Amino acid sequence: MITEREKEVLRYIRENPMIKQQELADKVGITRSSVGVHISNLMSKGYIEGKGYVVREDDYAAIIGGANIDLIGFSHQKIISGDSNPGRVEMLLGGVGRNQAHNLRLLGIDVRMITAFGSDFNGDRLRHNCIELGIDISNSIVVPNFKTSTYLSIIDNDGTLREGINEMDIYGFLTPEVLLSKMQMINRSSLCVVDTNIEQETIEALANEAQVPLFCETISVAKAHRIRNILSRINTIRSDLADIECLLNRNIDSESGIHAAIDEMLTQGIKRVFIGLSSHEVICATAEQRLRLSYNTLKIANKNGARDSFMAALVWAYMKETDLETAALAGMASATICSLSNNMVNEQLNESHLMETMDNIRSQSI
Repeated sequence: MITEREKEVLRYIRENPMIKQQELADKVGITRSSVGVHISNLMSKGYIEGKGYVVREDDYAAIIGGANIDLIGFSHQKIISGDSNPGRVEMLLGGVGRNQAHNLRLLGIDVRMITAFGSDFNGDRLRHNCIELGIDISNSIVVPNFKTSTYLSIIDNDGTLREGINEMDIYGFLTPEVLLSKMQMINRSSLCVVDTNIEQETIEALANEAQVPLFCETISVAKAHRIRNILSRINTIRSDLADIECLLNRNIDSESGIHAAIDEMLTQGIKRVFIGLSSHEVICATAEQRLRLSYNTLKIANKNGARDSFMAALVWAYMKETDLETAALAGMASATICSLSNNMVNEQLNESHLMETMDNIRSQSI
């Protein structure tokens, strides 16, 4: 992780790659020997390459997570449990990591993704789609003779997920050894996002070796526990309340319980917490600030993918160096845009649309 002082040194080097160490020391207000230490650290972290301070300019986000085929049934009317419900069925390209990466590309962010593809037709579809979107998958793996990850979901007529079944055993091939072989790419990124589709031991190995901010999305109650042992290494977490209950192994049934849970996560070392309280309300917090924001969406076609879109916007906001409230507004705006589409990612998303929607949400909150 790059420190604030290292950021300052890097800024002056970007302005003048031939700057002398003594001149740097004078500008920053530290000793020349301290400048040397910061430069050495920046070189080891991959921000400076070789002599003459050749600065790496290609900022990118590293994404480690799921890429799968989504089979989605949309009911035309309120679902009657145990019965056959009229509707439509679609096959879409999805996966938490892939969805995040797709959203980030629409927002103009360079992305390098690590996932596991099967050696089947669906795996080929996913890989070709990533390439078309400009997502770098050169560090991903293809597992021979293995089926690509698949997710089956049933969506009620109000866009709410009623049931979901996932077949994601393939991510077991993303072992700690595989991921550790990718650490140079990861540690040269601006930040790394991981979701809990990845096995716990692999996530923990990543956390132990990552030198860049780590962002985590808990994708379900069943998998939230996978980051329980690495809370001190997480910069930003995006979760829903039910996932937090699993993560902290406690029931949360009151306002005070929510704040106690946030306090615990911040105490354990997480820098920023974003919790979805409902489809239109979010609470976010740092050690210094805590906010609750809400917004109204006139139409919801599909809530699937909204969480992934929220996380992608948090990455965008971090790379833009925004404050907590702006980051939360960006996440809410991105999730809102996503929920207006039947797809996992709304192709209408772009930076201009995001900022316009942020302004609309901000005006509702005044």
